[in-house]
Amino acid sequence: MASTNDPFQFQEFEEAGNLLEANRDAITISIEDEDIKPEKQRKAAGFSPDDEDPLAGDDKTELLSGEKTSVPFWTFEYYQKFFDVETHHVKERIIGSMLPWPGKNFIHVHLRRNPDLYGPFWICTTLVFAIAISGNISNFLVHLGKPNYKYTPEFQKVTIAATAIFSYAWFVPLALWGLLLWRNNKIMNLVSYSFMEIVCVYGYSLSIYIPAVVLWILPYEWLRWCTVVVALCLSGSVLVLTFWPAVRDDHPKVIIAIMSAIVVLNVLLAVGCKAYFFSKPEEAIPADNSAATELTKAPSAT
Repeated sequence: MASTNDPFQFQEFEEAGNLLEANRDAITISIEDEDIKPEKQRKAAGFSPDDEDPLAGDDKTELLSGEKTSVPFWTFEYYQKFFDVETHHVKERIIGSMLPWPGKNFIHVHLRRNPDLYGPFWICTTLVFAIAISGNISNFLVHLGKPNYKYTPEFQKVTIAATAIFSYAWFVPLALWGLLLWRNNKIMNLVSYSFMEIVCVYGYSLSIYIPAVVLWILPYEWLRWCTVVVALCLSGSVLVLTFWPAVRDDHPKVIIAIMSAIVVLNVLLAVGCKAYFFSKPEEAIPADNSAATELTKAPSAT
């Protein structure tokens, strides 16, 4: 028979109030919260939630704030944010670069401190192939029907066009950014642009040349020069309206020099591409005239 004082015998506990009468300052912890201390006890002990896992607190703060840790500019992670852009944003920026409006700054209206490299990269790439392909087609149409002409595609035009376009879209903004940064340190101008913003403006300003280059296929010099003038006016207007606020407080000679350089380089790119890739072919000398010339130069047999 089991003893009445068996320690393993199940016993019913009395009410908590009766058990705590002897010690009213005692603290009860439920089984469910055995590993979780109340917030008051944590604070009373001098511990904060981030003291247990500092990394967890940093990750939580980073996720809540939406900010990412800075990475070096020579890594791919640094440039990923410049390719994270919506399609409608690219569309709006292309339309804005083709339809400049007085008083509207392209950077302030369309970029909103969020430049991208997706649009400028594909605009430059498309323009390179458009110039090379249109130049080959134009050359083919000019010589079409000539018996001695044999068409051979000129692939070197792609390399030349890529060198000219990407050099203009990267090295010119780099030089302009350095110049504006130097002048801002001199005159403390309130308007300043980052290098990526300048690259973005130059890249989108070339979008108007893509339809113009396609029209250059037609063998009409008047049409080509008309499209050159229109494209120059639209592209140059975007650049002038964008960079005017950054230089208007400078010395007049510096203003004239910077704005003139922006316009002249744009003109040189357009006219240079037109002259090199779509040059007017020289008229062939008729066969009768060449034969007569040879007879005239031939010495007389005596």
